[in-house]
Amino acid sequence: MKTYENTGSKDTRSGFGAGLTELGRTNEHVVALCADLIGSLKMQQFIDENPERFFQIGIAEANMMGIAAGLTIGGKIPFTGTFANFSTGRVYDQIRQSIAYSGKNVKICASHAGLTLGEDGATHQILEDIGLMKMLPGMTVINTCDYNQTKAATIAIADHKGPVYLRFGRPVVPNFTPADQKFEIGKAVQLQEGNDVTIVATGHLVWEALEAAKTLNEKGISADVIDIHTIKPLDKEAILKSVKKTGCIVTAEEHNYLGGLGESVARELSLEHPTPQEFVATQDTFGESGTPAQLMEKYGLNADAIVKAAQKVVKRK
Repeated sequence: MKTYENTGSKDTRSGFGAGLTELGRTNEHVVALCADLIGSLKMQQFIDENPERFFQIGIAEANMMGIAAGLTIGGKIPFTGTFANFSTGRVYDQIRQSIAYSGKNVKICASHAGLTLGEDGATHQILEDIGLMKMLPGMTVINTCDYNQTKAATIAIADHKGPVYLRFGRPVVPNFTPADQKFEIGKAVQLQEGNDVTIVATGHLVWEALEAAKTLNEKGISADVIDIHTIKPLDKEAILKSVKKTGCIVTAEEHNYLGGLGESVARELSLEHPTPQEFVATQDTFGESGTPAQLMEKYGLNADAIVKAAQKVVKRK
């Protein structure tokens, strides 16, 4: 199995910006909308190259979703951009009624997700957005792990017919997946093979899972590590194949344990193959102000927490 190394840390939102810029050059149907956060969403290069295909909506996120839905009727592929909190919680009614209900081809692109938004605090962080979006019929939900994967996912969702929620983040994080990767919606990525415990992770926790696997290996525990970039549709075949080998599983995500990846995995396991499971996630709480590293440490969303969860679940087999 390939060893993954940090090739240079970058923020995942810049991966979105790079992917959108490439789409601007290759797909004439792609348009972009923003709610007064061009810099934060890294949209400026797309705007410079395609000024006639960009719409600055201002701080009017609900209006942005309605306009995006309307643009699809004319054959456009709209990419909306704002913080994850404002992309979901603030506009849930508009997404449900104007986009999801009629299956509009809108790409809801959400930066600054989870605790790692950092110092802006709980009012700007969101830890329930994956749950909100995955419950909408027909909505595809993607949560990428690094710059390269975010860029590849941004390009890939333009070819997907139907609404997509693409979630990424603000902080600089390790960039470790291939630059030339082919992003397949709904297809998990096996990062490391092991026999003692399955670790499935999403978003910023994927790198932490790889770091945890190194520590576990030193402790005599070999881990299967799987990157679940698509939470809906979930690659249940990959998960089931792994747990049938290892006999236990840890799920890791920067999200509330209620409604997130772990809950989706638990549902599939309960139906197909009941398996001991431990959750690395926030425990039904709001966040607070702090640096991303401080918050991930306090709320138990790092490699150390994954190691402890893996040790615990192995004992439950």
